[in-house]
Amino acid sequence: MAGDPVAVMPLRDRTLGWGLAAPALLWTVAFFVVPFVVMGAMSLATLDGRTLVWGLSLSNYAEIADKAYIWRAILVSLEITLTVTALSVLLAYPLAWIIAFRVPQRWQRLALLLAILPFWTSYVVRSYAWLLVLAREGVVNQTLMTLGLIAEPITLANTRIATVTGFVHFFVMLLTLTIFANLVQLSPNYRRAAMDLGANAFQTFWHVVLPLTLPGIVTGAFLTFVLCIGDYITPQILGGNNELTVPQVIMVQLGRRADFPLASALAIVLMGLVTLAYLACARWLRLDRI
Repeated sequence: MAGDPVAVMPLRDRTLGWGLAAPALLWTVAFFVVPFVVMGAMSLATLDGRTLVWGLSLSNYAEIADKAYIWRAILVSLEITLTVTALSVLLAYPLAWIIAFRVPQRWQRLALLLAILPFWTSYVVRSYAWLLVLAREGVVNQTLMTLGLIAEPITLANTRIATVTGFVHFFVMLLTLTIFANLVQLSPNYRRAAMDLGANAFQTFWHVVLPLTLPGIVTGAFLTFVLCIGDYITPQILGGNNELTVPQVIMVQLGRRADFPLASALAIVLMGLVTLAYLACARWLRLDRI
């Protein structure tokens, strides 16, 4: 087409464009497309004793559908992930609001720096730190006993509560950044116009501010969902193997049984859950922008 900018672009510019994009394309193919294809093919293979037999068998997916402990792991992963996502949004939004509208602009960078400090600490170190805090002789139990709220230590470590706490501590910071980015781009004229039309503070927030900042919320929530549902370290350290998540089941298949086909099938199922979450978020965002 004569009006198509790509069609009229000089060959030199097109070659330069492909040349600049080539490293990213090669990286994506080498470290995403190829591993995904290999994993998909592996999920259709079978084990004959210790021998890997390549084929087009759906026996691994049939085993997933048939095993109650795998379904339980999927349910636990979804419950933990959805709980963490909801709590992180509820805690991050007020924090982002305070930084954006209550902290003077000259101090906002410092406030954001303090908010992202946990990112500077090793993921493993943070998990073990929370394990010590939540232990029977840890800070939480000692504080509750000192205040007279409990008579003896309660079990917090190696529970789902510990796993959720560790996750929320990490992901609140991530969501704060995505929501803050939306809030600071929001023109104050929207709130002024709403108040001029008779809306009170809550109505202004609910009908104006919140809808305009939903892209930041959903983006952060989706990233939280992806990172949380695929995490192995935090449930392993803080959960104490009392409840297995899907990544833990995958590691069991790899480490104890060397069942690479079943582990690959579980990974494909996990990616399927992430894909469904992405499609749900993308569809919701498109409707929001109409």
